[in-house]
Amino acid sequence: MTATTTASVRSSIVESGGIEPIPLDRRHGSPWQLIATWSAPNLEFATIFVGFIAVAFFGLSPWQAVAALLLGNFLGSLTQGYLSTWGPREGLAQMLLGRTAFGFWGNIIPAGLNTAMAGLGWFAVNSISGAFALGTLTGLPVWLALLIVVLLEVTVAFVGHDVVQLFERYAMVVLAIVFLIAGIFILTHSNFGAAAGGDGTGGFGGFGGFMLAAGAAFGYTAGWNPYASDYTRYLAPQTSKLTIGFAAAIGNFVSTSFLMIVGAASATIVHDGLSKTASPTDTFTAGMPGYIAGATLLAIAIGAVSANALNIYSGAMSFLALGIKIPFKRRRAIVALGFGVLGFVIAMIALPDAGASYEGFLLVIAYWIAPWLAIVLVDRLLRRGTAVGALVVDEVTKYKNWAGPAAFVIATALSIYLFSNQAFYSGVVVRIAPEIGDLTAPVGFVLAGGLYLALFQLAKPTRGPKLT
Repeated sequence: MTATTTASVRSSIVESGGIEPIPLDRRHGSPWQLIATWSAPNLEFATIFVGFIAVAFFGLSPWQAVAALLLGNFLGSLTQGYLSTWGPREGLAQMLLGRTAFGFWGNIIPAGLNTAMAGLGWFAVNSISGAFALGTLTGLPVWLALLIVVLLEVTVAFVGHDVVQLFERYAMVVLAIVFLIAGIFILTHSNFGAAAGGDGTGGFGGFGGFMLAAGAAFGYTAGWNPYASDYTRYLAPQTSKLTIGFAAAIGNFVSTSFLMIVGAASATIVHDGLSKTASPTDTFTAGMPGYIAGATLLAIAIGAVSANALNIYSGAMSFLALGIKIPFKRRRAIVALGFGVLGFVIAMIALPDAGASYEGFLLVIAYWIAPWLAIVLVDRLLRRGTAVGALVVDEVTKYKNWAGPAAFVIATALSIYLFSNQAFYSGVVVRIAPEIGDLTAPVGFVLAGGLYLALFQLAKPTRGPKLT
């Protein structure tokens, strides 16, 4: 049987198991596939919306928005590339590897957050944009369009890893072509010379607006970080780390940066006669020639499926990383199906106020990602040269490390308390100096990393055996 036939057979059946280490005889794939894996899910409307709010809500000029968005995307893509290199050695999912820093029980905190954010939150956000686009394109009621989008998303994620990778590969080609055409139209009709709309203080713009936009971009791009090794754990252990890191990082950075810039440009285009109740996707495609608008709406729907195939798949992996026992061979697939049902209900509830749901959700992702990221990076540095696989998969002794959850809770709570700048809560420092924007993520990152470094010395957790 040829390699191509073997891959086809793998893709034709539902992936069994859950978060167990991938055995060597099942390792396959090329690291270059990661370009598609991390490009396709970013070629969707939520990415555009991040760029849009940088200008429309944060008061930046288009050029200021570009600088902020590129900074946030670069940092999030850099960590995505590095975390992706962790998968092949142990053959384990990202949130399971996090048990070294958080311990078995402590890992319930980040794994639970990622379960909610990925399998439910992001799933609902992306499904809504896909439903609006499909509804406009076909004339279907939005609820029916939502049901169709959700069914497609769940089907891809339910079957498993190989089909997810295959879908992303072909979706990337279609989405890249359509969004390139739509992006060129938007960029050539926008006003990049528009002045900043903020006043440099509490009305944003200036440093505050810049930090809000950079934080939103980082939160979006780094939002894929807890999934990173989920899509490299099937690669052979000897696969080049440099290639893995580059492919994952470049796939993430190019796709997010291009569409966010297009989103920022779209905020400068004024549409006459557009209904105030128009959906965000209708607003984006307004003014486009009919054939471009139709193709773009279809691409938005496909992009939602592309993004949520990963969100459901990795959300299921995070759920299993909580340590919950499901005694079925297809437990990962069953969990993915459950997320589809719950996500559909959440999306239906959020439909009436989709714009506000987008804004609020996109802005708080970085609040927990940044401290989690700092802790797992410092932990990896402290454990360099050691094997961690046996520590994280042993659910009998339940490996303990209280340093991670302690650092995470303290850093997250303190950074939000002091520096959050949201409609529902403004931090103590922000109330005094609103012009600083939102420094929650960078403060949380630095504080969590420093705390973990100190607490690790006190906790003295098992480091794992030396690598042979």
